[in-house]
Amino acid sequence: MGKMVVSEWLFYAVAVAALVLGNALAVSSASENSKVKIWPMPASASYGNAQLYLTNDFGLSSNHESQALKDAFDRMLAAIKLDHVIDANFSAFSPSSLLRALHIVVSSPNEQLQYGTDESYKLMVPSPEKPGYAHLEAKTVYGALHGLQTFSQLCYFSITRRVLEVRMSPWTVIDQPRFPYRGLLIDTSRHYLPMTVIKKVIDSMSYAKLNVLHWHIVDTQSFPLEIPSYPKLWNGAYSPSERYSAADAAEVVSYAQERGINVLAEIDVPGHALSWGVGYPSLWPSKDCQQPLDVSNEFTFKVLDGILSDFSKIFNFKFVHLGGDEVDTTCWTTTPRIRKWLKRHRMNESQAYQYFVLRAQNIALSHGYEIVNWEETFNNFGSKLSRKTVVHNWLGSGVAQRVVESGLRCIVSNQDKWYLDHLDTPWQEFYINEPLTNISNSKQQELVIGGEVCMWGETIDGSDIEQTIWPRAAAAAERLWTPYDKLAKNPREVTGRLAHFRCLLNQRGVAAAPLAGSGRAAPFNPGSCYEQ
Repeated sequence: MGKMVVSEWLFYAVAVAALVLGNALAVSSASENSKVKIWPMPASASYGNAQLYLTNDFGLSSNHESQALKDAFDRMLAAIKLDHVIDANFSAFSPSSLLRALHIVVSSPNEQLQYGTDESYKLMVPSPEKPGYAHLEAKTVYGALHGLQTFSQLCYFSITRRVLEVRMSPWTVIDQPRFPYRGLLIDTSRHYLPMTVIKKVIDSMSYAKLNVLHWHIVDTQSFPLEIPSYPKLWNGAYSPSERYSAADAAEVVSYAQERGINVLAEIDVPGHALSWGVGYPSLWPSKDCQQPLDVSNEFTFKVLDGILSDFSKIFNFKFVHLGGDEVDTTCWTTTPRIRKWLKRHRMNESQAYQYFVLRAQNIALSHGYEIVNWEETFNNFGSKLSRKTVVHNWLGSGVAQRVVESGLRCIVSNQDKWYLDHLDTPWQEFYINEPLTNISNSKQQELVIGGEVCMWGETIDGSDIEQTIWPRAAAAAERLWTPYDKLAKNPREVTGRLAHFRCLLNQRGVAAAPLAGSGRAAPFNPGSCYEQ
């Protein structure tokens, strides 16, 4: 799925829709809209023209005792300080212009993160009732985390005053995501990604309010993950140092959850699985024909059951991804004993493919998972899939429309727009890609649970993953977060704001590439970050 497809450059000439931001100053033109530097654009935001300043001991108060919230506040404060020295003379400021703390009100004590968790929040800076405080309220701690990200984007370090300031106050932001699933895929089989790199990717996802890390863990090339039930599987890793223990995987899940991000684990079957047989050669159809997995061997399904049993102890997201794409069944028909098995079971190769996928689905269901499969499964036998299947569109246009018409759910990742390894696809294409294209029925629209940008790993590793993901993933992140009528109809209207977000990522230590040029572009010449 990481193949390069040259996409056409499409730029719309439609003027940007007016964005009404309410309050004393209403924003009613594209030029006024450029004053709001928040990314992704909130559902509603209003602002004024005053400046506030954070005191040196700016702190957190909350009705909700939560270590996750305290840790998130500390991370937010570090992100806005950017290691600058805060040594302002606070006696020179008017007391009414000082913010002493952020007060957070969380309605629900439940800190379980799951698909559909409420992510809404309301942010007021300053609080109308307590002017020395900023006020953030949310139904869940995870909505509060998004509010903290927005607050962090309202704050600037003033090098002249040596202080953190909030410009254009008073602010009122009322916000919630458009789609419940906003994903980024990473691929740790084509190149191993160190734990530190995965954690940095998770950090950067939280800045853009993405909420699902799709971990494509294994593939043809390597099997880096420890599976306690079948410990020889990770013999298929590139080397002993390019592996993840089960405890490492649990750490990724925990680290992501603390930042409001679910981890969708993928075990791609029956294709893309040559590496499985390094440790267990009987999973291969034969020594000379090594994938897809042997459909005729009961051991294949015992291993799959063991993997999903181990997954259920680590990956607590509602969904597991079972792949199912790009299955070349040649090895089944050219291996004599499998050919005999097919004949005995009155199956041709396409029926065997269906049998494998549906049996894998049943195993996943038995471990409490709902299932994501790549679209080939739907294209070939959609009516047979479990009704708990989410179809992951990557190949063609119009697939999402057909999926939801059939009553199944869909995730959109069409490769011509949302594949990050396609370096010729510019950020504008990521921005204008609309998951609900040609889907007008409101019930069917709800079946499109969101979308995902895919960072396939053939040409990335720890050295270049960040600049290949960012800022193009941020363009898709706004498409998935912001209400449709608040999205710019022409991506040119958001260029300055996205450039500002890219510079913010750079300031926070994320190696996001310039907007100009293709994916992984380098700066062309000397100049300000904001003009690159």
